[in-house]
Amino acid sequence: MKSEFKGRREDDRLLTGAGRYAADWNLPGQLHACFLRSDRAHAEIASIDVKPAVALPGVIAVLTGDDADIAAIRTPKTNVSFPGRGGAELKLPHRPCLARGRVRFVGEPMALVLADSPHAAQDAADAISAEYRDLDPVVNATEALAAGAPQLHADVPGNLCFDFEWGDEAKVNEAFARAARVVRLEHESQRLAPNPMEPKAVLAAYDPAKDVFDVWSSTQGVTMLRASFSGFTGLPPEKFRIHAQDVGGGFGARSPAYAEYVALLVAAKRLGRPVKWVASRAECFVSDYHGRAIRISGELALERDGTFLALRHQLTANMGAYLSAAGPFISTAYPRMGSVGVYRVPAVYGRSRCVLTNTTPIAAYRGAGRPDIAFNVERLVEEAARKTGIDRLEIRRRNFIPKEAFPYKTPQDVIYDSGDYAGLLEKARRHSAWDQFEARRAEARARGRLRGIGCAVFLEPAAGGRGPNPDQAMLKFGPSGEMLLYSVAGPSGQGHETVLPEIAARALGVDAERIVLRTGDPDAPALTGMGTVGSRSMVQHGGAALAAAREVIRKGLELAAQELEVALQDVEFADGRYTVKGTDRSIALADLARKHAGGATHPLDSVGDMKLSVTFPSGAHVAEVEIDPDTGATEVIGYVAVEDCGNVINHTLLEGQMHGGIAQGAGQVFGEHCVYDPASGQLLTGSFMDYAMPRAGELPEPGLFDHPVPSPTNALGVKGAGEAGTIGALPTLMNAILDALRPAGIEHLEMPATASRIWEALRAAAR
Repeated sequence: MKSEFKGRREDDRLLTGAGRYAADWNLPGQLHACFLRSDRAHAEIASIDVKPAVALPGVIAVLTGDDADIAAIRTPKTNVSFPGRGGAELKLPHRPCLARGRVRFVGEPMALVLADSPHAAQDAADAISAEYRDLDPVVNATEALAAGAPQLHADVPGNLCFDFEWGDEAKVNEAFARAARVVRLEHESQRLAPNPMEPKAVLAAYDPAKDVFDVWSSTQGVTMLRASFSGFTGLPPEKFRIHAQDVGGGFGARSPAYAEYVALLVAAKRLGRPVKWVASRAECFVSDYHGRAIRISGELALERDGTFLALRHQLTANMGAYLSAAGPFISTAYPRMGSVGVYRVPAVYGRSRCVLTNTTPIAAYRGAGRPDIAFNVERLVEEAARKTGIDRLEIRRRNFIPKEAFPYKTPQDVIYDSGDYAGLLEKARRHSAWDQFEARRAEARARGRLRGIGCAVFLEPAAGGRGPNPDQAMLKFGPSGEMLLYSVAGPSGQGHETVLPEIAARALGVDAERIVLRTGDPDAPALTGMGTVGSRSMVQHGGAALAAAREVIRKGLELAAQELEVALQDVEFADGRYTVKGTDRSIALADLARKHAGGATHPLDSVGDMKLSVTFPSGAHVAEVEIDPDTGATEVIGYVAVEDCGNVINHTLLEGQMHGGIAQGAGQVFGEHCVYDPASGQLLTGSFMDYAMPRAGELPEPGLFDHPVPSPTNALGVKGAGEAGTIGALPTLMNAILDALRPAGIEHLEMPATASRIWEALRAAAR
C-alpha cells in the first residue's frame, strides 16, 4: 500500500485538543453522579444503608435497586434470533439496572449517588454501607458447567444460557473415521478489556414538555444507542435524542447503552435536572463489556496427501454474569460463518456453549468472534503441515478455495462473494522473503537466538448487521450550494469525516471540501440503519452515501433539462456538469444547486439506501520473530500483511486501520489478559499497572500491500478492513512464536505469550 498522506479533516480538531467528547459537554444546573459498585463477585445483599450518604453536604439523592423506577427497567433482548441445539431457545436472565437482592460480579452497580459536585458524589458513595451474605463464585466457564457449580440465576439451570451447533455431525464423523491423519488442538482466546482512550461518560437531561431525553454519550452509532435505550425502557427510540461529536475509540464496547446509562436517565427525569457521569478508568476495567474469553478445541481430518476432509470446532464461551446484546451472537453466528476459513472442506461440525460466570459481561471486541475461529483454523492448518511434513505454504495452496470457484458456498450455505487466496499468499511469500528465512534462522542461532516465521491466511464476514431497514445517508443542499451529508455511522477514529464526503464528491464531480459530514446530530433527518460495527462503514454507509449522490444526479437531470430547455433524454452528467449530448451547452451541478436554493427544502435533497451486503475480506499475513532464550523476551523482526479489502477508497485511512488492528492483535498475543482470582472472583488485572497494553515500540513498521478483488455485492466494490489486522495477527504471530520454540522442544503455548511464560516453557523443556 503506497500512502499519499494529505491529512484528515478531523486531524486539526483532534490533534490540537479541540475535540469535543462526551465528558466535555455540560448543562446549567447539572448534577454529578457516582456509582457504588459491588466489591464481591457473588453475594446476597443483606442491606444497603444510604442514610450517611444522604446526610452529606451537596448530596441531592441516592437511588438503589429497590427504587420503583429503577426496578422497572427491562432486560434488552440479545441479537440471537435463531434456535439452539435441539431447537432450544436462548435463556435470558434479568439484568437489573442497579443490583437488587444479589450481586453477581465485582463492579456491578448497586447504588447511584447524585450530588452538586463529582467530589461530593464520590464521598457520598464511599459513605454508603453495604452488608452481604457471601456466596461461592465461579469465574471459569468450564467449571461453571460442572455438576454442583455455583448457580448465578435460578432461571438458567447449570449456567448454560445457550447451546448452539452447526454443520453435519454424521458426515464429519464419517470423514474422521476414514482419515489418514487427524490433528487436534485446544487453546484459550483469553479475556480482554477493550480500553478505548475515552472512558464511558454520559450527560442526560429530560424534557417533560416533549417527554424526550437528551443524551450526550460516546457511541458507535446513534440508531444503535437509541434502540438499546428503547430495549431497556420500553419507550420508542424517538424518545431519545443522541448527541455525539467526537468518540475516543469504540472497538465494540461503545455500541450499546449500559445499565448505568439507564439509571442516569431515571435520575434525570425524577430530579428534573441534568445528570452527568464520567467513569474512572478503574470503573471501565470492571464494567466495560469485555471481549473474547473463549476456550476452543479443534480437529482437522486429512487425506494422506494433505487434502482436508473435515473440521470440528468446540467452543465454550464465557458470557460473564449477564448477557449483552452481542455476546451470545458473536460466539455462535460468527464462528459458524467462518468455520472453514479459506479452505475447501467438505464437512464441518461445530458446537458453541454460552456460559454464565461471576465476571464482567462479554460483548463485541474488535473482530468479535472472527479472530477466535480464524485462530483455530490457522493453528490447525499449521499443525497439519508439521505432522504431515508438507510445506506450510504448500498445504494451504492445495486446499484453498480457487479463485474461479467464487461465489463459493460453504457447507454451512454461507456465500463467499469473491477472493484470491493463492494470490494473497504468493504476494505475502514474496514480500516477506519467506524463501530465504532459513539463512536468517541460522544467523540468529549463531547469536544464541531462536528465530521463527509464521503465516496465516484468513477471511471474515464483514459489513453485515441486523434489522429490516437499509442503511441510509442523506445529502442536503445549503443556500450557497454547499452540501451536508447525514449518516447514522458513529465514527470513533476511522476518518469518516474525510472518506464519506470523498465518496459522494467523486460521484458528483465536486470538491470533497464542499461536503460536510453530520453523524451525531439529534436534529438530523430521521434515517435508518446501523452504526459503525463489523467492518461495515465503507460497504454500508459508504454505499448509502454513493446512492444519495446518484439520486442527486438523477434529480438534477430534470432540473438541468428545464434550465437548458431540452428533453430529459438529451442531457448527460459527467465531472460535475450536465451537458446537452453532442454540444458544449452545459450547466454545473453547483450552479444548478444555487439556482434552486432558498426554499424550505431543496429539490436536489436526496436520501440513498444501501441494503445489507455481506462481504468476505481476506488476507495473508507473515510475521518473523526472534526470542532471547535467557529471558523469554520476543522481538517482532518483521510483519507483512497483504489484504483483499476490495476496492480501496482512501489508502491513508486503510493503512491506519491495518496498523491499529495488527497492534491490537499483538496486544492479545503478547500481554493483554483479564485475570480473575478463582476463589474470590476479584479482577486481578484492573489497572494499567497489571494489564499490559501494546506499545508502539513493540512492533516494527508493518509492510502493507493491496491485493484487491472487488466485491460484486455492492456498487463501490469494497469489503471492509476495520478488523482484518486483528484477525490475522493472532494466528500469524503465534505460528511464528511456536516456529521459533519448536527446536527447543516446545509444541504448545497459550496466549498471552509473555516473556515469563516463554522462559518457563523453555526451562521445562530443557529438564
